[in-house]
Amino acid sequence: MKNLSILLPLLAISLLPACNNTAKNTAALPIKIQNNGVNIAYTDTGKSDTTLLFVHGWCINKSYFTDQSTYFGKRYRVVTIDLPGYGQSGKNRASWTVNDFGKDVAAVVTQLNLKNVILIGHSMAGAIIVQAKIDVPGKVIGLVGIDNFKDYNAAQDTAKPDPEFAKVITMLKKNFKTVATGFFNQYLFYKTTDTLVRKRILNDVTHADSAIAIASMEDNSFKTGPKLKAANMKLHLVNSDYFPNDTTGFIKAGIPYQLLVIHATGHFPMVEKPKEFNVLLQKAIDDIGKH
Repeated sequence: MKNLSILLPLLAISLLPACNNTAKNTAALPIKIQNNGVNIAYTDTGKSDTTLLFVHGWCINKSYFTDQSTYFGKRYRVVTIDLPGYGQSGKNRASWTVNDFGKDVAAVVTQLNLKNVILIGHSMAGAIIVQAKIDVPGKVIGLVGIDNFKDYNAAQDTAKPDPEFAKVITMLKKNFKTVATGFFNQYLFYKTTDTLVRKRILNDVTHADSAIAIASMEDNSFKTGPKLKAANMKLHLVNSDYFPNDTTGFIKAGIPYQLLVIHATGHFPMVEKPKEFNVLLQKAIDDIGKH
């Protein structure tokens, strides 16, 4: 009994660090984000009252914002995500519309309890962040598009389906890798686009789930005119000029915008010229902060 009375306090003391470590480890575990049972992979960097949430474009993933996470994570909270169906996120659902993806982004904002969120969407994610802003009212303070909305025309929102677009979808369904690769080589790369960057992008495109990729492109809710109005927020754009940027549609529709142009890149300025891109993105963030 005497030995036991001595050992018990010692045993209790010896267990304290283990218990404390367990508590610390549990607290450090990242939050698992899901939307309707589908896992959403993400990174969460930096600390700030303002959050930059990056959403990737067609057939790529969150790793395309690694430079931005490093650069902006020193001043802001930076979250990057893999949209469901892409990257490390789940694929266990059947619908891949802009409305679906908007709810995915909204789920990230809600479940991470993000505040003062600036949504930054590349390519097809331009429409997605507009939808997400509508889905989480009061949380989003800014919208930034990356190489999208280059020739917005409100008339397109009521136009009949484009037969040429329908042909492209049919071709993709027949031979996804060949058609997608040809499209990227012809339209989305610039003469200065680095060879390694091209290889990286084409590798991600050709290894994407073709059914999900085609469904993502086929969705008609890319027609965003009414949603831009409903978002009731200035649209900031960091766009390359490899194709002209026509802003007359914004002016006619009364949609406020800021266009920041990055020269001599293709469709992926955040990886083609990350330093110049980051400077322009900071200008957009600064402008958002004025309002």
